[in-house]
Amino acid sequence: MTPTVRPVGLLAAGALLLSSGCAAFTDDSGSAGSESGKVQVAAAFYPLQYVAERVGGDLTDVTGLTKPGVEPHDLELSINQTAALQSADVILTEHGFQPAVDDAIEQDVPGEVVDVEKSVELRHGEEHDHGDDHGDEDEAAHAEEGHDHGDLDPHFWHDPLLLAQYAGDVRDALAKADPDNAKTYEANAKALTDDLGAVDKEFTTGLAKCRIKEVVVSHDAFAYLSKYGLEFESIAGLTPDAEPNPAQLADIGEHAREHDVTTIFSERLVSAALADTLAGDLGLKTAVLDPIEGLSADTEKEDYLSLMRQNLDALKAANGCQ
Repeated sequence: MTPTVRPVGLLAAGALLLSSGCAAFTDDSGSAGSESGKVQVAAAFYPLQYVAERVGGDLTDVTGLTKPGVEPHDLELSINQTAALQSADVILTEHGFQPAVDDAIEQDVPGEVVDVEKSVELRHGEEHDHGDDHGDEDEAAHAEEGHDHGDLDPHFWHDPLLLAQYAGDVRDALAKADPDNAKTYEANAKALTDDLGAVDKEFTTGLAKCRIKEVVVSHDAFAYLSKYGLEFESIAGLTPDAEPNPAQLADIGEHAREHDVTTIFSERLVSAALADTLAGDLGLKTAVLDPIEGLSADTEKEDYLSLMRQNLDALKAANGCQ
């Protein structure tokens, strides 16, 4: 579903509470406010929170706006979370991914916003091959008619090198907010970049020789993994609640049969009903492929790196990779 937009009055209330001397808010998990003397960071959802925690280390207080168990698309901001955005020195977000966060940021937050959209070149969720070249006027006409090149796919963090690229902008924002510790942020970002590069190499090696190249997943969150040679067919669209019609489900089932798919992947945080039903109809296995949009009760002790490696193991097992 489309995330519920928070009323402007609630956003204004958060700002009013701050202006009346209540700046030392804690977030829902009890993190310290500005009185801690650390750089205050608000991160919209888990992968951005992970970057903030790794790059900021002990020099920052990081408020994750999307708590474990919450589907990030469905996020609604509490008054405390709105206040955390207003009091943050640095805000990490991805425009268009969580409208509630976008609306809160548009209330003229004073902190520096590090937007994924401005840091990383996102891929299109669906590419259309028109078969010929269009001039500028033709392209504009096609866009107006709805024949554009698809929505931007926000799930960039499945390419570890893109997440490393974003980490560089986070490093720069923290150094700007806290110049005295710029070298520490630089060292932390370097360590994170090294870890992300290692995971990228593991995927490149681990998926280089797979008997099956096709993967059927519950929603269109894994296209960035196609850089490693796999092709992903999704049951739902870019948002988990974009359910297919019966004809589309039948097409996905036929696609799975044609390509000898062994496993239908569901995910955490959203219902596995469609994936389980399709797998049952086809007589296939089911497994979990985590989109790492947020943590769950089962994964709250994991981190981005361990979840990526779990996904790699699941893909290797399902696709017969050597």
